[in-house]
Amino acid sequence: MVNVLLFPGQGAQKVGMGKDLATAFPAARETFAAIDDALGVLLSRTMWEGPEEALLATHNSQPAILAHSAAVLAVVGERLGPVAGAAGHSLGEYSAYVAAGALTAVDAAALVRRRGELMQQAGLARPGAMAAVLGLPSHDVERVCGEVGLGGGTVVAANLNAPDQTVISGDPEPVQRAGEACKAAGAKRVLPLKVSGAFHSPLMAPAAAGLHDALMHVKMTEPAFPVVANASAAPVTTAAEAKRLLVDQLTAPVRWIESVQRLAALAPEARYIEIGPGTVLGGLLKRILPAPAYLSLGTAAEVETFLA
Repeated sequence: MVNVLLFPGQGAQKVGMGKDLATAFPAARETFAAIDDALGVLLSRTMWEGPEEALLATHNSQPAILAHSAAVLAVVGERLGPVAGAAGHSLGEYSAYVAAGALTAVDAAALVRRRGELMQQAGLARPGAMAAVLGLPSHDVERVCGEVGLGGGTVVAANLNAPDQTVISGDPEPVQRAGEACKAAGAKRVLPLKVSGAFHSPLMAPAAAGLHDALMHVKMTEPAFPVVANASAAPVTTAAEAKRLLVDQLTAPVRWIESVQRLAALAPEARYIEIGPGTVLGGLLKRILPAPAYLSLGTAAEVETFLA
């Protein structure tokens, strides 16, 4: 069976994540230890023991989620079979490049930790807000953001997650106004998100230069299979293009609906495997594609069943 790999992004973290994998599988344990050594911090201890507020910090949650995905890959990688393509949601795109052999797990973890630091700094310099809009078509959310933005400030559709789920991002007051306008346009709910900045919006521009520098100092090879980029929703097959689009991703929307549709076009009969903590992407997948074949590999029990 041909597979497509999906990798979760920020928000999938929780205290205790990955501990069962480290207990059950030496390869997972070694991956966590290598990432701890590369970062110079006991990230795995924060993942397994908390405190929750430390794990929620952007510079910890991002490498923690990547480490979890990388640990699963270290165990199941040789048993996955043919892979037609991959995509990751926001920071999950780095995990996708690890799966494709373009980045090592330790280099990717260092990159996303630096990415998290830069995003947090940008958020402190210009505080922003994000909110999830549920039950309103994404094109209507984009239209509302455009109209509200004409009144001053910045608000954009930042995560186009599913046909009826879009996250908006920008300056706090325009985000609030856009949320109210979305409700007036028929949205079922608008939920403010607990974030440290206006991610995937122009407010993240100050972080771009630092991330570019970090990427330029990391060795990246050509991916073994296409990785569909968030910023373009197109398959990436070269390291140079991957680095450029990872920088663009900071300020561009996560075009997840289009990304999944592009993966479906690459491999119409593929099984989708979500690798890492949680099953959020599986839920979105079922709202984008009709009856997709789907498997989650995030816990030791799920991995053991897959290997058996």
